[in-house]
Amino acid sequence: MEDAESIPSSNEEALRREYYEILKIVGDFDARLMTVKGWGVTLSLAAFGVGFQYSHYGLFLVAALSGLSFWLIEGVMKRHQMRYYLRMREVEVLQYERMTPDAAKAFSSPRIDSSWSFAGVLYEGKQKGDYRPVPVRGPLISYRLAWFFPHVFLPHVVSVLAGLALFCFGIHGSLGNMTW
Repeated sequence: MEDAESIPSSNEEALRREYYEILKIVGDFDARLMTVKGWGVTLSLAAFGVGFQYSHYGLFLVAALSGLSFWLIEGVMKRHQMRYYLRMREVEVLQYERMTPDAAKAFSSPRIDSSWSFAGVLYEGKQKGDYRPVPVRGPLISYRLAWFFPHVFLPHVVSVLAGLALFCFGIHGSLGNMTW
């Protein structure tokens, strides 16, 4: 039979393990996102290069569509990654609230996710001292706009815009003697 003291500590340890497992999953997503970004850039640049080499402006459209496709894939993956942030924050709040002495709260509660919410105000000096991790309330607009984060849309948007511009120039004959 377990005593009352071991139950909270085993729950605490399970929460801590869950937190760091989620942190690992989020980090693994970052590695996959960089792979998607690398493939997107490689395929777009290859289409641009072959388009110029063989004077086929249709390949600029392929570069634009490739950039758009990889941008969409990266946005979907970023949204999947962001779904783990809610549980990370829940665990941070739970860990913080379970600590009794105020001094211990400042050092023992994991705050990797919640620190993003406070980093700006702390660095700008608008808030001093410790901060309390707060639960996420309501829908986050950032989830719906994940495709428009600079670290998601770049460099894909450059491929899309350059591909579309070069394709339009090719259609209008501004690029010289190029074929479809």
